[in-house]
This record gives sequence, C-alpha cells and structure tokens, in this order.
Amino acid sequence: MTFFQCLNEMGFKGSIWYLYLIRTRMGNLYTGITQDVQRRFMEHQEGGAKAAKYLKGKKPLKLVFHKKIGSRSQALKAEAKIKKWPKEKKESLIKNNATNSTTHSKTRELYFI
Repeated sequence: MTFFQCLNEMGFKGSIWYLYLIRTRMGNLYTGITQDVQRRFMEHQEGGAKAAKYLKGKKPLKLVFHKKIGSRSQALKAEAKIKKWPKEKKESLIKNNATNSTTHSKTRELYFI
C-alpha cells in the first residue's frame, strides 16, 4: 500500500487540505500545505506578509505539484515526510503527476517508499 493510499483510507472529517510544491527561479523546490492552493500560491507570488520567507527574492515561482490529502493532520504528516525526500524523489513525484495529468483525478495513487 502506498503512502497516499494509507492517508486516503484513514478518512477524515472537516476541511480538505492540499500538499503543494513550488519551484523557484534557481530550481529549488518548496513544499507546503494549504486549504486553497490558488490563494496560497498568489500569496507566495506577491511576497507579502503571508508569503514564506524562504521564497522571498526567489521569483519567478512555478506551482509544479498539488494533491488533495485530506485532514490538516494528514497534510502535515505528508509535508514532513516529503520535505525529508531528496530532490530527485520530489522530481519523480512531479514527473509522475505530469504523466498522469490526463486522468481526471489528482488523487490518483502515487508511489511511495
């Protein structure tokens, strides 16, 4: 069973949270969670008080991945785990998502360790 399958099977109540990855001008990847991907990405783009300090001065930014996770707790766990991955593994996650983007569901199961 994959990591994302485990999260989905655990179920959740309440708000839906998303995991996202942003690529910076220099190619670095930033991982975060939010309930509204578009709004959060715009906050990062605008560089205001709510933007991540890590992303300031690293424009242009590109949203390269987002996935519905479930509860805030599940999203935090997924974020912590993915932040520990080497860049190559994150790139593979992005590539697999792009390959599967022709399918309707962003929740299509992804590989995990």
